[in-house]
Amino acid sequence: MTDLRVPPLFAARAPKVLGPEAVPWLAALPELAAEYARKWGCAFEGEAMHGYVGVVQPARLADGTPVVLKLGWRDAESADEPLALSTWAGRGAVLLESAPDDGVLLLERLDPDRTLGDLPLRSAIPLIGGLARRLAVPAPVSMRRRLHSEAARLTEELPRRWAELGEPFEKRLVDDAVAICRELGPSAGDLLVNEDLHFQNVLAATREPWLVIDPKPLAGDLEWGVIPLFWNRFTESTLDERFALIVASHELDAERARAWTLVRAVQNWIWMIEEFAETGEDSDDPAFVTVAEIAPWAASR
Repeated sequence: MTDLRVPPLFAARAPKVLGPEAVPWLAALPELAAEYARKWGCAFEGEAMHGYVGVVQPARLADGTPVVLKLGWRDAESADEPLALSTWAGRGAVLLESAPDDGVLLLERLDPDRTLGDLPLRSAIPLIGGLARRLAVPAPVSMRRRLHSEAARLTEELPRRWAELGEPFEKRLVDDAVAICRELGPSAGDLLVNEDLHFQNVLAATREPWLVIDPKPLAGDLEWGVIPLFWNRFTESTLDERFALIVASHELDAERARAWTLVRAVQNWIWMIEEFAETGEDSDDPAFVTVAEIAPWAASR
């Protein structure tokens, strides 16, 4: 079977989340999936799954190897996912084949029912720390997103968007975030960093005990990737306890980690308010609903 059925929930939500450009992309997905199934010699089995920005179809290669075909929306954050995965070459992350121009990946099949979300925090965070350090190799020169450029853009963008929204939270948080971008941005590193490395994006595997999926890569400081470990499983520890565990397990500069965490919290807080202004609906995304607590905490030290 090589017929992809786009999950109805994803089809209904994608145009709202990704914009109207997602409508023709959704319509083209079944044929795109069939094309790469033929190219890579795999037959589909079972129902397709989905995340926020892509569809994953279970399949098998001709020799019976279980795989998944991932068809992802190509935006600024995910465009370099194939480049990152090929750079890691399976060391700590998932990969078989990629077609980056079409946003299509052929990945080894992992166990979606076993993630690091199932382990206690004090076990899960050190495991993620070990993976994060392994993945923090020098970024390819062709990596499009770079932290020094992101920081330069945010120095102008954060205060402008905050003002356009009617100054919805304390100005000092925006001012502090801008100051951090100006201070740390020019000296940002060039390590390959996954800015969306969290518990549900590490799945049980056979080749290695745990492998990373769905990276959102950029070249920068490892400290930039801390905040997803705060906003996921938020109620299971205090912020201080969790921060100490993250810094130790990732071997981070604590001051830089707290600073970049503040910047990303302010950025996501603005995104949350913008989304509410557009949809009129409160978000249940932990990346949004926790930042009103994370940002003041990060700025208080």
